[in-house]
Amino acid sequence: MFEDIKVIKERDPAAKNYLEILFLYPGLHAVIFYRISHLLYRIKIPALGCFIMFLVRMLTGIEIHPAAKIGKRFFIDHGMGIVIGETTIIGDDVTLYQGVTLGGTGKENGKRHPTIGNNVIVGAGAKILGSFEIGDNVNIGANAVILCDVPSNATVVGIPGRIVRMNGEKVKASILNLDHVDLPDPVMKRMKDFEKEVHILIKEFKECRGNCRIEKREDI
Repeated sequence: MFEDIKVIKERDPAAKNYLEILFLYPGLHAVIFYRISHLLYRIKIPALGCFIMFLVRMLTGIEIHPAAKIGKRFFIDHGMGIVIGETTIIGDDVTLYQGVTLGGTGKENGKRHPTIGNNVIVGAGAKILGSFEIGDNVNIGANAVILCDVPSNATVVGIPGRIVRMNGEKVKASILNLDHVDLPDPVMKRMKDFEKEVHILIKEFKECRGNCRIEKREDI
């Protein structure tokens, strides 16, 4: 539990002290009760574990199935609307922002939720749906929808998610990049290029129309 508290102090600039984190961070409360519930699930008392997490969902807006497997130094920032499914596996040093769903498609049996590697950032509103593997050191942009495997050291944005950056160098946890918003967006870039092309066409059209008027006057 101490590691979960310490990592919040390291990653959240709004965290003033450990006492504030312990009493006022619903993401931490959800993680603490998840770890208790997961233990109950492992010792064959699943109903009690599910009931605890049901109460946690009512109090925090965070839904974590007690059967999910979550590694060390797990940080939920804000947390409202987060859903973590039953067969989800999460590695160490993972950060989730509000509105993230680690869910299934509702069609599979067995392993039907994603596997998240180490040192992964999942931006606000992102959805990872299905039994896919997300590699280590991956950044997933806000509102991205992931429907396939993602290799390590990748940056993914968009709907559906597209890899827009690959970084061959391993990102250490101590220098973890928490920027999940300021990521390259190929769709926005294409829209801006299209806007420039439209402005050029409008300019050429106006010039052409002006030349046509001059030619008509000369004919008169």
